[in-house]
Amino acid sequence: MTSKQRAYLKGLAMNIEPVFQIGKSGLTPEVTEAVSEAFNTRELIKLAVLKNCMEDPREIASALSERTKSQVVQVIGKKIVLYKESKDHKKINLPL
Repeated sequence: MTSKQRAYLKGLAMNIEPVFQIGKSGLTPEVTEAVSEAFNTRELIKLAVLKNCMEDPREIASALSERTKSQVVQVIGKKIVLYKESKDHKKINLPL
């Protein structure tokens, strides 16, 4: 992903609300499965890491992206934005 594409996705992510919250139990298989299923209908997903979660948001983002075969767009504070291109429900056209 180029920096121009990443910047475009960051702009889109500013206007969406977090779809999932990761709490004190951290990154569970259930959260991973839910995020994977959400990629069936969305291409861009925002997650919130709650204050009672002791795991590092950057580590959570990299683990999630690896498990769901998506890309980390950004991690700001306790917010994570992931992108996975959809073949069936393509809504986002990335600049070249």
